[in-house]
Amino acid sequence: MFFGLLSLIPKTHAAELGLMDRIVAIVNDDVVVQSELQQEAAIIRNKLAKAGATNIPEAEIEKQALERLILHKLQLAEARKLGINIDEETLLTAMNNIAAQNGLTLDELATALQEQGMSLDEYRQELRDEIALQRLRNQEVISRIQITKAEVDNYLQHVAENPGGRDAYRLRHILIATPDGASSKEIAAAKKQAEEILQRLQQGEDFTSLATRYSAGRQALEGGDLGWLEAGQVPSLFIGELAQMERGDIRGPFHGSSGFHIIKLEDYKGGDKNIIKQTHARHILIRTNELTSDDDARIRLQQLYQRINGGEDFAALARAHSDDKTSAIKGGDLGWVSPGNLVPKFEEVMDSLAKGELSEPFRTQFGWHIVQVLDRRDFDATDEVKRNKARLALRKRKADEALQLYLRKLRDQAFVETRLQDNY
Repeated sequence: MFFGLLSLIPKTHAAELGLMDRIVAIVNDDVVVQSELQQEAAIIRNKLAKAGATNIPEAEIEKQALERLILHKLQLAEARKLGINIDEETLLTAMNNIAAQNGLTLDELATALQEQGMSLDEYRQELRDEIALQRLRNQEVISRIQITKAEVDNYLQHVAENPGGRDAYRLRHILIATPDGASSKEIAAAKKQAEEILQRLQQGEDFTSLATRYSAGRQALEGGDLGWLEAGQVPSLFIGELAQMERGDIRGPFHGSSGFHIIKLEDYKGGDKNIIKQTHARHILIRTNELTSDDDARIRLQQLYQRINGGEDFAALARAHSDDKTSAIKGGDLGWVSPGNLVPKFEEVMDSLAKGELSEPFRTQFGWHIVQVLDRRDFDATDEVKRNKARLALRKRKADEALQLYLRKLRDQAFVETRLQDNY
């Protein structure tokens, strides 16, 4: 997942690092130097070009690049303070995975890096840092997030009340931020700027370019692209307005706790039913262990198979002999089974059977089985799928909000002195 950085690294990387660096920011006990800023700015410039935003002033690009580097340094320092260290085994595993995902060996990965002006040692350090940051965020932010049943219920109620019957939206977003405890003067200034940007958008200026240049949102460098959001994921601040918007419409500014928002509706989707094939089945399991060999288990199950075919009651034999105690007390009944609920081999055999058919003995990692299909049906799993989506959406929303607060706290508590003005 980190290999994508390669396409963003400028060819002049190595040469730039050889220049006499000057300090462009002091971050607590660390510094950001000119070469780091140039490299980060080149990455941003490349992303903007791919998004079609080529008219962003260099001063804006450098400003955003510097802020990213400051937050990066602060997070790395916090990881070190908390004792988060990435050992060689973890690093090598990550590098092997990245190489494999891109169809390369480690030697080929090193060659690809070298062709783009980066040594393997430099990439190893970047990767080590990125893994450390992931662990920091997981430990300090994501692991602390809890989703309750009531929250899922409220989320689904919010979706149900969403006018227009739209389940998901693809949005672009511009945030003109206001600081914590902003004065009325600061709020008025932010509102005025948001209104001016909205006017420029209405006159035909490119949303992507203006988002990149002015937005304080985390997706500013992606042109404000928030991607697809479930309806319950969209802030209540503008969900009602969205339901009335058509593709391409722009609305705002909406005043919220973090500032003034402008949104553009790129696309939306209606609700689709999730119909799945379910199978009602029952089985008998004979486990293998130190007392029961593989052959013994197979022979015992073969005898049970013959007794069932001879007319004996499946449920009675399951209760008496099956080692799956959960289903044994129900006569081996597994209930209605959805695709993916069972191990692949079991599911493969079960799916091959006709209604009422009994399988011959077969083996999985749990032991030897026989299975009988009792019935099949089409099942509307829409509610179940919606609840799973709700949990994921709530977790993502909470994680995004918590990470923003965490980064703001790190930034507010740090000593930061920037020297970008010397460049102009």
